[in-house]
Amino acid sequence: MDFVLMVSLGLVLSMVGLGLAIVFKKANGRNAKKVLGINVVSLFGMLIVTTIVLLANTTAYAQEEATSVMANAEGLRYLAAALSTGLASIGAGIAVAATGSAALGAISEDSSLLGKTLIFVGLAEGIAIYGLIVTILILNQ
Repeated sequence: MDFVLMVSLGLVLSMVGLGLAIVFKKANGRNAKKVLGINVVSLFGMLIVTTIVLLANTTAYAQEEATSVMANAEGLRYLAAALSTGLASIGAGIAVAATGSAALGAISEDSSLLGKTLIFVGLAEGIAIYGLIVTILILNQ
């Protein structure tokens, strides 16, 4: 388990370093896309490898106490809850940024469009609420 933690920590630090190197070198075009592609593929590859190793460890030590297995499941539950809220909030932020700026532009041209544009901004904010509902459902099981 410590090995998986160290590998994951090394992967995260290397990805942060790679991202900072791209930002400071101001890489653009194909080089940046290539490095970003390598970064994303290695991240998901390592996530798959660590998941397999964790599952192999839990099946290899099937005679462990049920509480330790439940603790792993509990941790994955909290991880799922955090991901659902975080990714939904990021998506909602991107959607509100796009619709909000377009709504302001439309309202500055014609003030009678206020009600119609607020509906679209509200729909974009609903994405975060859906993520929050999924989180509540995950945590209440």
